[in-house]
Amino acid sequence: QVQLVESGGGLVQAGGSLRLSCAASGYRFSLYAMGWFRQAPGKEREFVAAISWSGGQKDYADSVKGRFTIFRDNAKNTVTLQMNSLKPEDTAVYYCARAAALAVERAETNFGSWGQGTQVTVSS
Repeated sequence: QVQLVESGGGLVQAGGSLRLSCAASGYRFSLYAMGWFRQAPGKEREFVAAISWSGGQKDYADSVKGRFTIFRDNAKNTVTLQMNSLKPEDTAVYYCARAAALAVERAETNFGSWGQGTQVTVSS
């Protein structure tokens, strides 16, 4: 079955960087777009970034544009979120998700498989 396992979360000071990785298994990774979402305490889960099957298309939430970069390695079945210039408001549980199709998606309902999440905490 589909498995998505995130890693790389942790505690970092404001202005610092973290790299989140998601290892996918159980399906043909290169046939699906992938995305990252996050959920802060007391808030709904929100879109962060997405990447198409080939990596040729990328989409970012306005709140992270210019600071976060998403990329994928179809040979290694991984998708990575490089997070720079982190802010306290980036504190959340970050989830990796598989889209239902090849193209970039934003809507949570278009993602059918989810990882367990990894905690990112940014201190001020």
